[in-house]
Amino acid sequence: MLLALCGALVHYFNSIAPGVISSDRRLKEAANAVMAHILIKDRVITLDTSPGVGKPALPAPDSIRYALRDTQGRLLAGDPELPAVAMNNETSQLFAMSQVDHRSVRSLTTRFDTRAGVILITLADVRAVPEPAARYGFMSTLLWDFVQLDITLVLVWVGIQLGLRPIKKLRDEIADRSPLDLRPIVESSVPREIGPVVITLNRLFGMLRTSVQSQQQFIANTAHQLRTPITGMQAQLDLLAAEPAAQPIKNRLLTLQEGIRQLAHSANQLLTLARADPAANVAAKNQAVDLSAIVGEVVAKFFDRALQSNIDLGADVKPASIQADPSLLDDLLSNLVDNALKYTPAGGTVTVSAGLRNRRPYLAVEDTGPGIPKADHHRVRQRFYRLPNSPGHGSGLGLAIVDEIARLYEAAVSIEAGANGRGTKVLVQFAAGP
Repeated sequence: MLLALCGALVHYFNSIAPGVISSDRRLKEAANAVMAHILIKDRVITLDTSPGVGKPALPAPDSIRYALRDTQGRLLAGDPELPAVAMNNETSQLFAMSQVDHRSVRSLTTRFDTRAGVILITLADVRAVPEPAARYGFMSTLLWDFVQLDITLVLVWVGIQLGLRPIKKLRDEIADRSPLDLRPIVESSVPREIGPVVITLNRLFGMLRTSVQSQQQFIANTAHQLRTPITGMQAQLDLLAAEPAAQPIKNRLLTLQEGIRQLAHSANQLLTLARADPAANVAAKNQAVDLSAIVGEVVAKFFDRALQSNIDLGADVKPASIQADPSLLDDLLSNLVDNALKYTPAGGTVTVSAGLRNRRPYLAVEDTGPGIPKADHHRVRQRFYRLPNSPGHGSGLGLAIVDEIARLYEAAVSIEAGANGRGTKVLVQFAAGP
């Protein structure tokens, strides 16, 4: 816009400058001609209008009008309609714009010292000056420049929108990814101008993927290495506790057995976390799983424990299925049931349900325990976080595992109060099937 304005101004001054220079030259020549015809007699100043030999001719009144005045502004000769122009004593010539016959004209006022005093000679070029035409040219040029600018901006905007389409597509592809989805971007689907950026991103994704896989492999190997000796220790402790000679220290052995069971449980949870991570388990969505069958297996697995704790463990299932890894769904539901049995007092109930809600498959576990404060609904999903005064010696990984597996299958986990405001209900709702 600034360049368009500057260009229009240059065009304007280029149009008006030659006319102004020509007019100024004519005014100076006319001023010299008028001064040549001034007569002073008895200190009276008059103007000799008759042609003389060797004198320049006075300007024609239809082209240049002139007036002679003294310093008090009194007209001595010439056109009385020509306005007086004020001048200071230090200026000999002054160009200005004057109003003559209701139009602006270029004028020149010259200070002329004579024996009879100072005379101010004002001349005005009353011929058509190029300024109105120049102004019109300036406005038309400016208008056309801005029209061109607007058209150019529209074309540039359209070009940028079309040119940025592949970049927007790439942006949307990356934005739609899970934070743990580190698959490389297909380089052939992007313009060559941003190919180096995609190559760099893929290199970064590769390094991150290798780091995550190394971490997951370390956790998985550690859990596997721990599980075998822990299982052996647990079996040896069970045999030792059954020996008659161990009766005096049976209470200590029972405490040791409980600690070993907790250690085995934590190792299994770490293994589940490693398997649930999308970076280490990208091919886990290839099998149809019947949710009612999963519920039946998990309830059967925990039935003896519920019976020993005097807890009513039941199921309420309706047909529903999803594409998932059965072992991960088993881990998800097992952690929910394990938490529910852990926090539900004797005489309470735990209900495991599955089915469809709003055409979306779900799994839910509801108990009659103390419940989870609403302020802690988000924190209980964090790893190793346990509510204050929680019973037992859990590791705080149960709901973290549930949340990790749910994110793998783009499911939503919600924590609600149970029936009649008692206990806790954890609902895992999966995405609707095709």
